[in-house]
Amino acid sequence: MSSVSNDKHTAILDAAYTLFGSGGFYETKMSDVAEQAGIAKGTVYLYFKSKEELFLAVTRRDCEGYLEQLETKLTAQRGLADKLSVIAEHHLFYYYERKQHTKLFFRAPNNNPELVAYMAYFMEQYMQAVVKVLVEGGGSEPELMAQSYIGMLDRLKMDILFDPSFSEADAHKRAQFAASLFIRGAMDNLHPFQGDKLAE
Repeated sequence: MSSVSNDKHTAILDAAYTLFGSGGFYETKMSDVAEQAGIAKGTVYLYFKSKEELFLAVTRRDCEGYLEQLETKLTAQRGLADKLSVIAEHHLFYYYERKQHTKLFFRAPNNNPELVAYMAYFMEQYMQAVVKVLVEGGGSEPELMAQSYIGMLDRLKMDILFDPSFSEADAHKRAQFAASLFIRGAMDNLHPFQGDKLAE
């Protein structure tokens, strides 16, 4: 892809992200995306054959960025407690930073098999990243623990999406609370000789 072509591709994705997030999938027209991106409507269709394909591309870019950033943050940490804190912060701040784009989550295309399949793939990749942290930390039943941790964080994110007064400090507080609560429970599932890893 040439530099100009890549710039247009990025501009379309950026515009679609903004419009899908603020207005929703069904309310957004491809002509709106073109206008927001500053290009002709026909050009949008050169890159994306349908609005569904464009929404999937926006979602894919966002999810891939989420996983890549999480991996970078986890690599910089050593102990289990620190890594669980990183996961909580990353999870909650993903939604906090998208407070004005909640319709990406709530007004997405219904019954799009490609989107459903991709989101299942993303969730599996995310879960395996958390499983890896727990296995390295010596936890038993790492998959159940990963599902439980992600489930806890998913519930805590709901306040971010529905409470207009939710602040950055609130996000930090919930992330630290979730990590602390979970690590205390996880200690009961750690092999006896692994407990010292928490303090690393």
